[in-house]
Amino acid sequence: MSYLSANMNLLLNAVKKSTASLNRDFSEIEKLQSSIRGYKEFVAAAVKKVDSSLRTELSKARPTYAFAEANKPQPKGAHFIVSSVDGIVNFAHGIPYFSISVATCENGVLTSAVVYNPATEECYFAEKGMGAYKEGYRNHERLRVSLRKEMSEVVASCKTQALSEDKHENLLCEKVAKKVVPSINANRQFGSISLDLANVASGKFDAVITTGQKINDIAAGILLVKEAGGSVFDFEQADIRSEDISSVLRSGDFIAGNPNVSPKLHELLNK
Repeated sequence: MSYLSANMNLLLNAVKKSTASLNRDFSEIEKLQSSIRGYKEFVAAAVKKVDSSLRTELSKARPTYAFAEANKPQPKGAHFIVSSVDGIVNFAHGIPYFSISVATCENGVLTSAVVYNPATEECYFAEKGMGAYKEGYRNHERLRVSLRKEMSEVVASCKTQALSEDKHENLLCEKVAKKVVPSINANRQFGSISLDLANVASGKFDAVITTGQKINDIAAGILLVKEAGGSVFDFEQADIRSEDISSVLRSGDFIAGNPNVSPKLHELLNK
């Protein structure tokens, strides 16, 4: 794909320009690992700096766009859904598996997305109806979900433990642990949901099964999966003949995977 739309160029430039400071800060993280004083403050300041820069750059280019906020209703008009650092624990411990992600949404429909790991310079992007891609120096790589069908071959990122006291989330995680994990080949959780979704879009993972995720961290990754040919279902979606992305964004409890295994995973969870 040699052509990028004006909107996608805007998003890519804003994301990369905003992460220049994060690259410098990440290189300093290892030096702070043995220091208790100032360590958490340094990480918080780094994230705040990226968030401020990213919102400034995006607002310059699209001043009429609002910003969606976690745990609040989505704006009705065109808006950005931004995650400044998804995988902050990894970032704080010097582990190069974290990302910055931006999605645009119009009338409830995800229209474009960027997921960027500044530590490895891996950049994934998608536009509705145009496919999903990984950025390359000369040519961009078209992303496709895997074709695996057998559950015994599936490698997935499965959330098996809730981070909150929410009883419903705990119950869903228990279902994943008892019904899904024993039925698949391997469970891999690396600490950044947006990058895990990019791995589904790339065919490296066959699925992500997760709960309690914030809209900011999942919106861009969900569009990547969709544009790479994958399926996305809410855990408790009764009818999966069609998808309900709005419910997924609201609940944060979903299955995203290739179209062969996603229905099987949904069936397992709802037996």
